[in-house]
Amino acid sequence: MIGLHGKRVVVTGGTSGIGEATSRRFLEEGARVVALAFGEEEVATAPEQLPGIAAALRCDVADAQQVDDAFARVDELLGGVDVLIANAGISIRKPFLEIEETASTNGLAGHPLYADYNASKAGVILLARTMARELAPRIRVNAVCPGYVLTPMQRAEYTDEMLATVNATIPLGRHADPDEVAALFAFLASDDATYITGAAIAIDGGETA
Repeated sequence: MIGLHGKRVVVTGGTSGIGEATSRRFLEEGARVVALAFGEEEVATAPEQLPGIAAALRCDVADAQQVDDAFARVDELLGGVDVLIANAGISIRKPFLEIEETASTNGLAGHPLYADYNASKAGVILLARTMARELAPRIRVNAVCPGYVLTPMQRAEYTDEMLATVNATIPLGRHADPDEVAALFAFLASDDATYITGAAIAIDGGETA
């Protein structure tokens, strides 16, 4: 995609699931990537899983001091940040050109029995929209809203029957692949999306249509 080569990218939750796929996609586009992850094992195995990554840093994004320390290290490694993929919460410590937050289709539709989760994801969407207005025109902010995504962890929780049942509720008849969500993140960070900000974009196979 246009304009991603050499971009300095931070992906929180960037060593597993959608985050890992997103880190890999930006690396393939020629970006310089630092992944933040909670688990020590994920950090240790990241260079093998994500060849070419600048670094994987252990960071609990709920801990302000750890976030400050992580971004200080990012500054040393990258000299700044152009793109933040907030896949595991969000913290603004330095100027960015593009911020992308992971929300969910639960923030767009009222799924029964998930009131607390629905409300939290709706909050992420409104946070992105508010930040888009507050930080414009210099910084773009968008929310990516995945539906069902077949990460390895999710697949392990399904029986074949459960997977087929869920797939039957999705107009396109299947779960998203993590790489498809990563491609949307890459597009939004590219020069092809410079007029997109404040958007909440569903990638859900038509689930919320």
